[in-house]
Amino acid sequence: MKSVNGGGRKEAGREEDKMKKLTPVLKDYLWGGYKLKGMFGRDNGGKKISESWEVSVHPDGFSGAGDGTLAEYLAKNPQAVDREGSPFPVLIKYIDAAQNLSVQVHPDDEYARRVENDNGKTEMWYILSADEGAGIYCGFRRDTTKEEFLAKVADGTVEELLNFIPVKAGDCYLIKAGTVHAIGAGCVICEVQQSSNVTYRVYDYNRRGADGKLRPLHVEKAVDVINFKAFRDETGTGLPENIEGGKIRLLTKCDYFRCRELTLQGRFREKNGDSFTAVNVLDGAGSIDGQPFEKGDSFFIPCGEEYILEGCAKIILSTENRTGYYAGIDLGGTFIKCGIVSEDGKILAKDKIPTGKERDYREIAADMANLVKKLAARAGVTVKAVGIGSPGTIDSKNGVIVYSNNIAWKDVPLCGEISARLGLPTYITNDANAAALGEHFCGAGKKYSSLILVTLGTGVGGGIVLDGKLFEGNKSAGAEIGHSVIRMGGEKCTCGRRGCFEAYASATALIRQTKKAMERDKNSKMWQLVGGDIEKVDGKTAFDGMRAGDGAAKRVVKKYIAYLAEGICNLINEFRPQAILLGGGVCAEGDALLVPLKKQVDKDLFGGVEYAPVEICTASLGNDAGLCGAARLAAVRSAE
Repeated sequence: MKSVNGGGRKEAGREEDKMKKLTPVLKDYLWGGYKLKGMFGRDNGGKKISESWEVSVHPDGFSGAGDGTLAEYLAKNPQAVDREGSPFPVLIKYIDAAQNLSVQVHPDDEYARRVENDNGKTEMWYILSADEGAGIYCGFRRDTTKEEFLAKVADGTVEELLNFIPVKAGDCYLIKAGTVHAIGAGCVICEVQQSSNVTYRVYDYNRRGADGKLRPLHVEKAVDVINFKAFRDETGTGLPENIEGGKIRLLTKCDYFRCRELTLQGRFREKNGDSFTAVNVLDGAGSIDGQPFEKGDSFFIPCGEEYILEGCAKIILSTENRTGYYAGIDLGGTFIKCGIVSEDGKILAKDKIPTGKERDYREIAADMANLVKKLAARAGVTVKAVGIGSPGTIDSKNGVIVYSNNIAWKDVPLCGEISARLGLPTYITNDANAAALGEHFCGAGKKYSSLILVTLGTGVGGGIVLDGKLFEGNKSAGAEIGHSVIRMGGEKCTCGRRGCFEAYASATALIRQTKKAMERDKNSKMWQLVGGDIEKVDGKTAFDGMRAGDGAAKRVVKKYIAYLAEGICNLINEFRPQAILLGGGVCAEGDALLVPLKKQVDKDLFGGVEYAPVEICTASLGNDAGLCGAARLAAVRSAE
């Protein structure tokens, strides 16, 4: 492992920069059970183990680390948490609920610090096991008033207002501060939370503590902090992604932490950036930097360190969540569009400026850099990296536009120019690739791990995302989906070949097909739709004529959809993605396009659709797809 400052190991024998294996603090509360002993080998002298605090610097229980505690280690090495030496933000524990926990709520930071001199508490629950019928209570089933809530608390029926969710192993939920909640009996969970121990009970089943007295309630404080709106799940769990050494799945991220589930099946290597990593081994065995681990072990990896996990295991990786911001640039022949995008896909600021493509590329690069600076200042954030989507053939590895006919550029080192002006890492890909990545990241394709974007415009463009990663082909020259042949010897394409997908399924092709039909049929209603001027024909004309009952228009639409289906079938047969996303103005036709298209594709696909169905739907980001995808490119490439 490298040192925190990136300069190699520190002096031999110094413990400060080494990985720490942690020892837990065990808690015995009246609702706990004995499952953690069998599950993780925890031993509390025969007593129940309600909670096992695996990673903690909270004064109510310090995790052990080496010869001391994790708190002592971090006091000596504050930059092990992050590069600013911030307080350790999380507490990670295992919880065995043999009985229902109390109905309770935690305050946010402002209230907790003002009233309790502690942090607020947002938490994540990852279900380790659940008895049949077991579940959790999260928030209210519907919007509720303070008065109704207090009445239900008073008569012991508050559970009637709560949202009950049956759970199973592997489920994950984010419980934000202010959410009334309770862990139900029969659940064993891993909880990642803010480093806090502030809890306000509102209902406790009239249970008595070891002293024989009813446990205290905190109803007055609770109603000060409760969110009385219906529960809205904001967990944000992602799909598993194939990586070197197994699979990884985002469990959740919030303002305080980010948690991932690693299914280790080999060798996984990662270097911490601006945050520590807490490693909790839920199942299996292996080694971490050569040190053996087994089920139940927990480790702390300091900020800036590299670590290697090997073996077969289920692991939770928890880090501080520092939201990153990235600039995405969509370079076009007419306009340069730019946006500042957060790592969760929100556009904080965006604008566009004329390209002025007749100018020297250095002038254009200067304008792009200044636009990034302006928008970052407008958003009030610091940009980590810049991504660019550009038309043409792109050498993404070296950051060079090899050739772009839209801008008449050849061998332009655009990334180097931008990076030199901003002092930021800069990355580039084809603009269709960027759009596909954008839709996958935060658009219509975000629920799919594999998709193909097909854009129906002047030509047919597109981008391919496979297993969550952008596919660019050899030297980034692949994914020219518009130039696969669907009719040998057919219409001449702009690329010089005949019968290309683009020559039949682009909006340009649809317009040409419409004009030919009108010239053959001078009585077609489509003439009326364009006021007798054939030059006013656009991609809507045939569809409008079809809706007006015109026979020539119906034939145009039917044939166009057949051409489109042919090209899409080829793509599906070759890649078998989970979804095909359609972009471009033609897609505004909605079901008039999609319904017959899906029917034709389903009929023609090799092997049918039953075994590996493919969704066909429209893209959702419109003109923002390119800049969102470029920003995502910057985030992914800068983290590699």
